[in-house]
Amino acid sequence: MAMVAGGSGSRRVARWGVLFLVGCVLLGGGFGQEAKRTEVHSEDATHQADPQLTQAFDYFYNLEYDRAIPAFQKLLDQHPNDPNAVNHLLAAVMYRELYRMGVLNPVEYTNDTFLVTPHRPADPAVKQQIQALVDRASKLEESRLNANPNDVDALYARGITRAQFSTYTALVDRAWFSALRNAVGARRDHERVLELRPNYTDAKLVVGVHNYVMGSLPPAVKVAVSMFGLGGNKQKGIDYLNDVAHSDCENRTEAQVALVLFHARDKRYGESLALLLPLISEYPKNVLLALEEGSLLRSLNRTTEAAAVYRKIWQEGREGKFDGLHYEFAAIYLGDLLRSQKDYSGAAAAYELVNEIAHPDPEVQQKANLGAGEMYDQQQRRELAVKKYDAVIAANSSSPPADTARRRLKEPYHAD
Repeated sequence: MAMVAGGSGSRRVARWGVLFLVGCVLLGGGFGQEAKRTEVHSEDATHQADPQLTQAFDYFYNLEYDRAIPAFQKLLDQHPNDPNAVNHLLAAVMYRELYRMGVLNPVEYTNDTFLVTPHRPADPAVKQQIQALVDRASKLEESRLNANPNDVDALYARGITRAQFSTYTALVDRAWFSALRNAVGARRDHERVLELRPNYTDAKLVVGVHNYVMGSLPPAVKVAVSMFGLGGNKQKGIDYLNDVAHSDCENRTEAQVALVLFHARDKRYGESLALLLPLISEYPKNVLLALEEGSLLRSLNRTTEAAAVYRKIWQEGREGKFDGLHYEFAAIYLGDLLRSQKDYSGAAAAYELVNEIAHPDPEVQQKANLGAGEMYDQQQRRELAVKKYDAVIAANSSSPPADTARRRLKEPYHAD
């Protein structure tokens, strides 16, 4: 159900609830996919020790979705009655589409703008495929729970399906309340798992994230959230995530990524960076993690190091390390950093790098052209600035950057 117009409190509830619960998956471009637990003792179950599964997740975490999807599909073909296998494929299909849509921008996510920024629409065929996978997993889970309501593995799997569908309905359908309801359902499933089996550490991930969310809400929003019958404790959430992050369970990586995000939101940038660096080493092709290092260094006022990170990403991208991924974000982030240092010539040059790529992300290219135009204006190079503003408008005349470009055509940009 799409969110309808209500009070501002209702909109804020949806915004905060969805924002935090999907946060752990967005920062890593898919790291929040918790359904790696495969301890269902049946002949249909996938097995964590299976090297095929290990390889599939390596592709997945390195954002190599076109390789991860057929790998997960092969495992599902081998284990058609395992809901975890369905959830694995669901995650890969969904996050490839989110990446294509331009939703998985970590900087926009951290600034909350992804909730209001229009992106490219989802492919109808992919939406249909995602819904079919959700339905398939749900039927398998419900069948087992009908036979045994205390089947902890089925409860866990259903919580994963609900959590993933929450992300989908939030970021693709923009149905905030529906997303929040699925998120709440995921939490309740995993709380039940912990009641039945307290040492089921993997289940602490969703519960921990949800506790952090609800414990972090402003007082007025907490009151509105009570309509869902839920509360939260921020410290309990962090404790749960630390339990998972420092264990040898399957969700260790996901918990680490969640802590990277939450520590950054709490301005604990040093702790966030310390958790992030090993993840970058483990998944070297994940350009989103690499970009986040630059963001954290900049937040720590280590601007020289941040600039070096962005330049390294750009160079490695040109050399083919991030094949098929949008490493051009590094150029626009570098431009933004140099701009903040009043290095207007350097910033313009950084923004112009985006145009050297054959197929850059169109939104990034548009923002880069706008930035370059403003930097040329700042240097009193009006003719170049006008060309850039014209390019911004030609790319997408109804976008916010185009509105800004039209204003710049009427009145040259000057930094405050």
